[in-house]
Amino acid sequence: MTNKRQALVTGANKGIGLAIARGLAKAGMTVWVGARDQVRGELAVAQLREEGHDVHFLALDVADEASVRNAAQALGSKTKALDVLVNNAGIVVDMTVPPSQIRMEDMKAVFEVNLFGPVRVTQAFLPLLKAANQARIVMMGSGVGSLTLITDPTSIYSTVNLLDYTSSKVALSAVTVSFAKELEPFGIKVNVVEPGHVRTDLNGNSGFLTPDEGAVTAINAALLDADGPTGGFFGSHGRQPW
Repeated sequence: MTNKRQALVTGANKGIGLAIARGLAKAGMTVWVGARDQVRGELAVAQLREEGHDVHFLALDVADEASVRNAAQALGSKTKALDVLVNNAGIVVDMTVPPSQIRMEDMKAVFEVNLFGPVRVTQAFLPLLKAANQARIVMMGSGVGSLTLITDPTSIYSTVNLLDYTSSKVALSAVTVSFAKELEPFGIKVNVVEPGHVRTDLNGNSGFLTPDEGAVTAINAALLDADGPTGGFFGSHGRQPW
């Protein structure tokens, strides 16, 4: 057991998740790298440890009930509280398919990770979050999760038309607000953030921001002080429209 502040980042073996883990470790936290692939997860941990960070691997598949439950139990045996949870894990199946041709099984797979994943992870780790002093929960949203932006012809996000991914991120905002309302009396702040157009495997590395740049908003939300906001949607330029 340790009194050092603890953070868990899901999908943290690469991309934005890895950058978030690095940033929280730089802020002085013990960071648990959540990943479903043990080999990749441990490689990420080894990389961060070589940089001098206090990080550990936690086997966690956000789409699997048993995996999430086991991960919560495993972490609970290592620490008495969880100060930060970043629900970063996300997928997209095929960015080239128009809405009329989306296969229902693919849409369900996207929702299983992008929407139901954050719900089941947050629920499973809530006892540890409540045991912390004013914990922070960060949901990794997207600019395409804003109905305002995807219908604004001046926004880059209006050019994207991904039925499954977009709708999962729009729904995640509603999930964020619901958790924020329930957990505010416990001093737990819950916000959804969008990283900007980041170069990741998710988009074929087509973005113009680095993962480290894209991680900044999530890191800031994870480190909010007591008078910070809750139940909001934020990007690199501040509060974003729903």
